[in-house]
Formats: sequence, C-alpha cells, structure tokens
Amino acid sequence: MDNKYDAVVVGGGILGTFHAYHALELGLKVCLVEKDAYPKGATTQNFGQVVPSGMNTKWQQFGRESLRIYKQIQSEFDISVRQNGTIYLASNEEEEQLLVELRSINSGNDYASKMLTQQECLKKYPGLRKDYVVAGLYFPEEVTVEPQIMIHKLQEYLVAHKGLDLKFDFPVVSCESEGEWISVQNTKNEAVFGKKVIICNGSDFKNLYPKTFADSDLEVSKLQMMQTKPQENYELKGSILTGWSIRRYEAFHECPSFTRIKDNEPRESPQKKWGVHILFKQAADGSVILGDSHQYADANKIEDLGYDLDMDIDNFMLEEARKIIDLPTYQIQRRWYGMYSQCKNCDIFQKTIEDNVHIVTGIGGKGMTGSAGFSKKNIATIFNKQKINL
Repeated sequence: MDNKYDAVVVGGGILGTFHAYHALELGLKVCLVEKDAYPKGATTQNFGQVVPSGMNTKWQQFGRESLRIYKQIQSEFDISVRQNGTIYLASNEEEEQLLVELRSINSGNDYASKMLTQQECLKKYPGLRKDYVVAGLYFPEEVTVEPQIMIHKLQEYLVAHKGLDLKFDFPVVSCESEGEWISVQNTKNEAVFGKKVIICNGSDFKNLYPKTFADSDLEVSKLQMMQTKPQENYELKGSILTGWSIRRYEAFHECPSFTRIKDNEPRESPQKKWGVHILFKQAADGSVILGDSHQYADANKIEDLGYDLDMDIDNFMLEEARKIIDLPTYQIQRRWYGMYSQCKNCDIFQKTIEDNVHIVTGIGGKGMTGSAGFSKKNIATIFNKQKINL
C-alpha cells in the first residue's frame, strides 16, 4: 500500500503543489511527482507578485482566497511572503480615470484599495519620477514572494507538516487504469497508484495525451525579465505596476472607460508589438526585478518563440523603466525568460479522462496569484466534497 494514494498530482509547479496542499487539507493521502530534480518552470521564472487587484471579478475571488492561504502558511512556516502591498501608477488622465473606476469596483466588492495623490506616491516610492506619475491606486493586502525560493519552501512545509509524499526525477510516461486504481508510471518503470490523478504539468501533458493536446487551444507565452545588481541604501516596497499595466490587466477591462481608452491607443508601437508593460519589484537581496514582455505561439509550435533573449526588447524595457523610477543603479546582473501555457478562449484548460484523470493546466499568468484559491475549489469538485464558498 506504500505506493497507493487517494490523489497523485503530476507537476511540481505552483498549480500542482496547491492541488496537493488542498487534497492534504481534506485528509487525503497524496503523492506529488515532478519530472525534474526540482521545480524550475514558470513558477520560478516570474516576478512573484500576488495581485488579485489585476484579475477580473471571477478570478479576484480566487486571488483573495490565495492571499488568505499564503498568509496562513507564512504564519506557520516561512515561505518568503511579504505583505507590502501593490501600487498602480497612472501616467496621465486616462490611466487615472481607470484607477478611479477600478477603486469604485473594488469598493463594491469589499476589497480594500486607496487612491494616492502624486505627492503621496512620490513620498512612498523613492526615485519615482515626478514627470511620470499623476496618481496611484494602492492595495494594502497584497503580497510578494520570492519565486525561486517560495515553491521549494512550500513543498518542504507540506512534506514536514502535512505528510506529502514528494517524488522528484519522476517523468511520467503513462497513466493507465488498473481496476479502481490509475497506474502512473515513469521512465524507469516505477509506478505509483492513485484513485484520482491530477495532471498540472503545463503543456507537457502532450506526451501523455497527444490527441487531447492537439485538440486544445493552448498557447505559450514567452516573457523576458531582468534583475539589477543590489541597490545600495534603497528600498522599494511591494509590487510596482505602471500605466501600461493599467492598460493591460484584466481587472481594468471591467472599467466603463476601458474600451474608449484602448481605442485611442496607437495601433502600432514597440509596446504592443512585444506586449510590454513595465513592472518593478525589489528582491530579498536588494536587487530590483523589472520587465516584462509577452510573445505568443501555439503550444505545438513553441519553437517559433526561439530560445534566445531579444536584446531589442530588453533595451526598450530598460529605456522605459528609466522614465518611471530613478534607481541608484540600472546595471543588470541577470536576464532570463519564462514560458507559461494558457488558453486562447477560456481562463484555464480542464479535461477529464475516464472519470479519474483530471488535466488542469494553462492557467497562464494567473498562476502565482490564483492557483492557491482555484485549487481549493477544484479539489473539492474532483473529490465531490461540499462546495466551498470563496
């Protein structure tokens, strides 16, 4: 019975790990398997911003539940959560109007936010340029995590405190029904057995279910990011999102003025061509992470995105970032890109195979913010538990 579980979760990123967490919370015996020696996909290659404020009404509920879960775990075990809030910075009257409208929407949803004047923004965020910012909208409850630390600490917590069985170097090659069990087999002919199997391994599920993958509408996004050298005697708290984020994030699509403002934008620009919006977040070592860009390809044509960094994109982002915040140094110590899968026509990809195999992937850029809350509801659904109200 040592290799038989109520739930086997395939994929050790944020979405898979939180599915395992909530299955454990229901008192189930759970095994999480990860193909690599440690998680190193999209979960570790992002800003680590947990920002329900940027999500539409549906996903904001999941994001707010995620905040509660992150804070609860952090109170028991350090997984690098810091509650420093999120600020959206408007650079002109149009963006300020969207902030005012979003604040009204959030007031109706009972989600705390506060408009900040130009002077309040300049005081709160050192180096912020007066010729850029006109106003800000601040969300005090939101948090950041260190993405290259958090997932490892979270898994350490689940193993030590919740009884998770975690298996690395376990690339899954088949999921086959054997009576009441699903046999999950790896490349070494090792197997674990689950009453339910939940597959959360991005577009990698194509190797297990090629037809399902071929019939999906999954695409892959490539995001370029940079990290400065540590900033001396400088502190930038929380998540800093700027005017182009206001014009991009789903939450603002619900604002009455959004369509009109988007229609007024130039049809062609480097910003639109590369899907750039400028974000800042200070890492634990004092460096500042900035970016990012978005380029897309069908999930079965990921090669079209290339495997190199486009320095024209990086240089454009640096040029624009300098117009927003005067950092002590813009010397870059690290550049990288992340890849994540998402759906073209829905907010997440879900497919059930023969009742007991559940593919859950394609969460896109919502993963760090939405996975904890979404997984809670999804696990309850998969195991036919009473509906959980978020």
